[in-house]
Amino acid sequence: MSAYDVLIIGSGPGGYVTAIRSAQLGLKTAIIEREHLGGICLNWGCIPTKALLRSSEILHFAQHAKNYGLVLEGTMKPDVKAVVARSRGISARLNAGVGFLMKKNKIDVIWGEAKLSKPGEVIVGKASKPAVQPAHPAPKGTLGEGTYTAKHIIIATGARPRVLPGIEPDGKLIWTYFEAMVPAEIPKSLLVMGSGAIGMEFASFYKGMGSDVTVVEVMPQILPVEDAEISAFARKAFDKQGLKIMTGAKVTKVVKGANSVTATVEADGKATEITAERMISAVGVVGNIENLGLEALGIKTDRGCVVTDGYSRTNVPGIYAIGDVAGPPMLAHKAEHEGVVCIEHIAGLHVHPMEKNLIPGCTYCHPQIASVGLTEAKAKEAGYALKVGRFSFAANGKAIALGEDNGLIKTIFDARTGKLLGAHMIGAEVTELIQGYVVAMGMETTEEELMHTIFPHPTLSEMMKESVLDAYGRALNA
Repeated sequence: MSAYDVLIIGSGPGGYVTAIRSAQLGLKTAIIEREHLGGICLNWGCIPTKALLRSSEILHFAQHAKNYGLVLEGTMKPDVKAVVARSRGISARLNAGVGFLMKKNKIDVIWGEAKLSKPGEVIVGKASKPAVQPAHPAPKGTLGEGTYTAKHIIIATGARPRVLPGIEPDGKLIWTYFEAMVPAEIPKSLLVMGSGAIGMEFASFYKGMGSDVTVVEVMPQILPVEDAEISAFARKAFDKQGLKIMTGAKVTKVVKGANSVTATVEADGKATEITAERMISAVGVVGNIENLGLEALGIKTDRGCVVTDGYSRTNVPGIYAIGDVAGPPMLAHKAEHEGVVCIEHIAGLHVHPMEKNLIPGCTYCHPQIASVGLTEAKAKEAGYALKVGRFSFAANGKAIALGEDNGLIKTIFDARTGKLLGAHMIGAEVTELIQGYVVAMGMETTEEELMHTIFPHPTLSEMMKESVLDAYGRALNA
């Protein structure tokens, strides 16, 4: 039996970052991992998808080189094997990096599948999937099956793709993001079920690679969590690219052929059949709460996630949960911050619970989408009188010079206090710009302070200030 101050089950962004902060605070720390360091985000999610999307973006620019006064000889086309290999190589590099960080911070890595036997105790058994050994082993060598104890146990087991009955992914014709990330070839036609971040990123990637893509969304708008105006802007951009989008539509039946699927889609009381070579199920994710021993210990769960308070404490003392398994928003950066708040509270530091309203969301399709805070509709529902500003990429010199003048930045203020309630963007590099508004909201910056902030010229960031000015009728370049 090995004793620790902190045991963390899962080494995704939440788990490994929490482990590092724990070690920095002088706590004897170990991570239990059944498969691979870095979790889904690093190995099968955030990072490798961005590598794929970068390849699609480069291909797009090459195919439109004439727009930039350039002549490229020959036909530009994707080498699918090389595109996938680049993506997998990037994940492998970062996986090794997490291993190095574990070694650097003297964090033990225990390989196997964890089950809570009682408060303060975890039994690690053989993993249901073969464990991928770390590129940089823990200082004490490879630890594995056995019983481990800790004063504090943090569940960070992440999530997996949601499966709809009757439309179960089979890995061949119906894909989850796992199979969509490593295609042997680009399908001529693709049906994407779900238009959240995962669905739209893959729709964008495969459209860029040459697929005929159809997106089916059960809600009235694509990207349902985004501001309605941004969603409508995105739909027009996708329509222009040739993406076929059906909203208010539901896949009710799927029939598999030898090398295709035929889906029955119901919308407005009518049924339509859509046949495609492949289908991606992107209808959300569910927390990995099974086989952890939660029921036996009486740990509360709700809708597939562990119930926690603002410091990630469950209803059982000494047991915590962070990240996707602790509920939405299911984002890597939420997991990381949640873990740091949790471990600092355990260590007795003065720390505030995470404010979920300040968690930014990013979708890396083309054009990119990013947001933080309340949408216009949610702000009105909350009873605010609003000042809303907008600024178009078409009026920004840097955007025009980049050939990326299709976009919009929208800011929402409380008309009474000048408080920034929300910011919503669509266009080139907005996933990098959004953090400016996140910082502003976190520091409770008012519209006046933003108006007197000097933004560099020429940059895309200037549009952020112009949107603020527009909310108060003072835009200078529109």
